[in-house]
Amino acid sequence: MQNYSEGKYKVVINHEKQYSIWPANLDNPLGWSDVGYEGSKEECLKHIKIVWTDMRPASLI
Repeated sequence: MQNYSEGKYKVVINHEKQYSIWPANLDNPLGWSDVGYEGSKEECLKHIKIVWTDMRPASLI
């Protein structure tokens, strides 16, 4: 298995508007979609911190 600590990641989102990161070279997990942002792990986590201001699932908002 490849070590992704230095690899590219992408930001993904699910139907509840919850964010996560995923290795850019892999297909998204079932139920998750690309948001169009890729970068290092740190860059992706910074992006999520900026855009995900309400941690509640969409069904609770």
